Amino acid sequence: MKVLLIDDHPLILSALQSVIQGLADNIQVTTADSGQAARQVLANASGFDLVLLDLHLGDANGFDLLSDLREQFPAMPVVVISASDQPGDVIRSIDMGAMGFVPKKASNETLVAALKQVMSGGVYVPPQSVGHDSLSQPASNDTLQAAIHSPHWGLTPRQTDVLASLLKGHPNKLIARELNLSVETVKDHVAAVLRALGVSSRTQAVIAVSQILQRQS
Repeated sequence: MKVLLIDDHPLILSALQSVIQGLADNIQVTTADSGQAARQVLANASGFDLVLLDLHLGDANGFDLLSDLREQFPAMPVVVISASDQPGDVIRSIDMGAMGFVPKKASNETLVAALKQVMSGGVYVPPQSVGHDSLSQPASNDTLQAAIHSPHWGLTPRQTDVLASLLKGHPNKLIARELNLSVETVKDHVAAVLRALGVSSRTQAVIAVSQILQRQS
């Protein structure tokens, strides 16, 4: 497993590297201390399974870099690790395709659980951003799958597949390719999923499911 850590603080990079290497055996960690360094790494290497990205880099806007990552590598999971825990930053990150947002004040246990959830195909949103008062452990992937497939939503099997892809931050073009559908058909399914969840945007759909996961965890 290949992981890229992007943060301009050496102590944070070292701490994150230690946590990541404790997740599993045979993890290869690459670090980048700037946006430019991250772009160079990605230009010269491929096949990263996970990226951890700080929003506040000395030479780059983290949101700009997140946008570039989602455009160039739409299937590569990105988790934002930030000193900010403002709901606006959380929502914007998820809206741009991040699969998770972990405040730097979170415990190592929360970070590990969040990363495991993302690596299992889920999305992690800090509880306080969706109306909770404090951080709690992310739900398991089994709980995530149960939430996606819950009959409560009234989704068809294909709409359920689309919801699962939305929770991975995948854009419509990638969903269409993965499910062998036209982009227009995917748009129709996305609209149906949003109506079923009672929300008006992809980000709100992610947060709606995350709220259920937090209540069930």
